[in-house]
Amino acid sequence: MSICPKNKSSKSHRDKRRANWKMGATTLVKCSKCGALTVPHRVCKACGCYNKKEIIKLDEE
Repeated sequence: MSICPKNKSSKSHRDKRRANWKMGATTLVKCSKCGALTVPHRVCKACGCYNKKEIIKLDEE
């Protein structure tokens, strides 16, 4: 036997359940070397460093 609802769920009851499926704001932290805002646990796009170590060599123009 499969699961079968006993009563109809109204549109408002269904939509209240789905109301929590929203996106949150992304978390940003300051880079420890240059101070630019970056996503945590990622290499900084401004200076190419992670955990105060240079990971990617960026061309400064």
